[in-house]
Amino acid sequence: MKKRLGIISFFVIIFIAFIITWNYSYQEGLEEADIPTIDTPTGNFIPSESNVFKRFDNKGMDYSNMPIDQNHQRTLESYYDNRAYPGAPPSIPHPVAKDRSLGGNTCLQCHQNGGFVEKFNAYAPVTPHPEMINCRQCHVAINSNNTFKEFAFAKVQPPKVGVGANNAMPGSPPMTPHQLQMRENCISCHSGPSAPKEIRVSHPERINCRQCHLPIKNEKLQMDASTFLRQFNGSYEE
Repeated sequence: MKKRLGIISFFVIIFIAFIITWNYSYQEGLEEADIPTIDTPTGNFIPSESNVFKRFDNKGMDYSNMPIDQNHQRTLESYYDNRAYPGAPPSIPHPVAKDRSLGGNTCLQCHQNGGFVEKFNAYAPVTPHPEMINCRQCHVAINSNNTFKEFAFAKVQPPKVGVGANNAMPGSPPMTPHQLQMRENCISCHSGPSAPKEIRVSHPERINCRQCHLPIKNEKLQMDASTFLRQFNGSYEE
């Protein structure tokens, strides 16, 4: 009798443990997928892309989904003209109040959460790293359109955009053609009325951008669709 009770008790314990484990697994599955982060000197290297609009007033997605103002759109050409080279910190295209000003007192008033600035008749781009308050360490004001001395430096051409420009194969999501450091929050450049119209996305609510859009790690790995398909079909020859 004791042996029978022991066996029954054992199976009851196993059943209860199964129910507890299943319930825990189910509740975990209801939570939003987590993106692992890597600590670097500039902070978490891959935070969730939506955090750029969530970490302050939780109104960022409202800004991201605002109707596009056709009279105040930014173009990709102006986006790159404001940089010394693709990937460089943008220069400051307007006068600044103080040369030694810090982000919380000046820059972040407009660039923390974005919005229309009547003084400059434009939408302020949203910074992807508002925690970096010493803005002038990387972003310099434009004092002159001329250089001190003639030089032969050729500006690097920016990545191409459009259908098929950065796709691994026909119909696949375009890959990320630039580095991610300091640009971890994709929607700061790809969403909202301040985003360049050529690279503005249609689905900013999908917050885990790199679930579909993978970074291009090595230029040698880039290939056109026909090369990829020949390799896939086993007909590619060196």
